[in-house]
Amino acid sequence: MKKLLLASAALALTAGGAFADDVKLGISLGFTGPLESMSPAMADGAELAMKEVSDSGKFMGGSTVTSVRGDSTCIDSAAASATVEKLITADGVKGIVGGMCSGETTASLQNVAMPKGMVMISPSATSPALSTLDDNGLFFRTSPSDARQSDVMTDIIMEHGIKSVALTYTNNDYGKGLADSFAAAFEAKGGTVTINAAHDDGKPDYSAEVAALAAAGGDALVIAGYVDQGGSGILRGALDTGAFETFVFPDGMVGSALETNFGAEVNGSFGQMPSSEGEGKDKFLALATAAGFDGSGVYSAEAYDAAALIMLAMAAANSTDPSVYKEKVMDVANAPGEKILPGELGKALELIAEGKDIDYQGASSVELIGAGESAGTFREIEVKDGKIETVRYR
Repeated sequence: MKKLLLASAALALTAGGAFADDVKLGISLGFTGPLESMSPAMADGAELAMKEVSDSGKFMGGSTVTSVRGDSTCIDSAAASATVEKLITADGVKGIVGGMCSGETTASLQNVAMPKGMVMISPSATSPALSTLDDNGLFFRTSPSDARQSDVMTDIIMEHGIKSVALTYTNNDYGKGLADSFAAAFEAKGGTVTINAAHDDGKPDYSAEVAALAAAGGDALVIAGYVDQGGSGILRGALDTGAFETFVFPDGMVGSALETNFGAEVNGSFGQMPSSEGEGKDKFLALATAAGFDGSGVYSAEAYDAAALIMLAMAAANSTDPSVYKEKVMDVANAPGEKILPGELGKALELIAEGKDIDYQGASSVELIGAGESAGTFREIEVKDGKIETVRYR
């Protein structure tokens, strides 16, 4: 009877996920599609946090954490939903870092994650619509809403003395949400948006779209698109025709491909992306370098933080069951508690085990507000000598 009770207890612990030998976390990012150049560093960031927790030996009775990567494509909602379905049902993940882009994130959350009770923490889905989505407390994000980015972008443009802009956006939830939010913010401060026009990704030629933007005119062209897709097509067309000389780049355009494909052609153009500075970011960059990847990649730090929050919430709840640990995400992310930076996840696990509060700040100065999204800071950039340079943080 004693052996039977011990076996039953062990089975119960394993079934509940509290002390499983290996805990799997999914990574649903656009490894193909319009932001494929950004995904590797984001996945590396998330997996860096998982390795740190595993190596500590202090997670859930010595459990390890491994990742399962899935391709959300960034733009194909059906493919993203299928990926999340597989991660949950076939791979048995206990939490998901993702999605990447707003539309596919919304679809996979509503179609799969919510019905199956799975926690998702996105490092990069920024649509304002996600702020009010009824998500059953299962969705969080370590990147700020584009409503905040719109205010920052407006201020940067105004400080450059630019009063009128043409605006083009990728024809999806991310692009439209950012474009509409920015147009409202810019016009509220006295600016003029001469045209607010969508463009589709995947086209071989954008001459018609560029012609319409040029005809509307403006002191600069704001491209709320993707650097690996139509955004670059619009930019190339505008440069080749001389339609605009100054360009404004929101987060989807700030990537290594901008330097590689355009370089000095866009000198003097500027933009912004969610990012932070300080001790937490510096520590993350050093850890990333030691691990062999570029931690300065867009949303890499936010991906590290997304994975860390999932694991720390599990530890705080003493459970890998998403329906249980979802209640602890906000607790570990915010004050009160001892501040936790990258490289200190083992310390955080010790404090949690001792019943003490932690305030996870991580690599991106995490502070979750509202329904669980980042308050956010932004890195203002300018292209100088063909390279993306940091101007300051806001």
